[in-house]
Amino acid sequence: MAGKFEITQSKNGKYMFNLKAGNGQIILTSQMYETQTNATQGIESCRKNGVVDERFERAESTSGQPYFNLKATNGQVIGRSEMYSSVAARDNGISSVKTNVSDAEVKDLTGA
Repeated sequence: MAGKFEITQSKNGKYMFNLKAGNGQIILTSQMYETQTNATQGIESCRKNGVVDERFERAESTSGQPYFNLKATNGQVIGRSEMYSSVAARDNGISSVKTNVSDAEVKDLTGA
């Protein structure tokens, strides 16, 4: 089963997307965007940068949990992962993004 991007709209009217792996688990959550067009452009940036290892910022929360940010060439964060239980689990998350990002379908869940 292939991955997919899901675009949603929050209660404050802003848009965001999640990249889900083939098993349905969220592997990347975007920032909030003012328009749906901007969210779609964010997905395209995710496709472009999500296959480049150097675009993944590997980090650790203040409580010691590993996570990652996917960054664009300008350094802006495109999306962020969940908190992981180990560095190995985080690295598997990065691999999953790289595997799913290029061919993931886009589902618009905004009802627009």
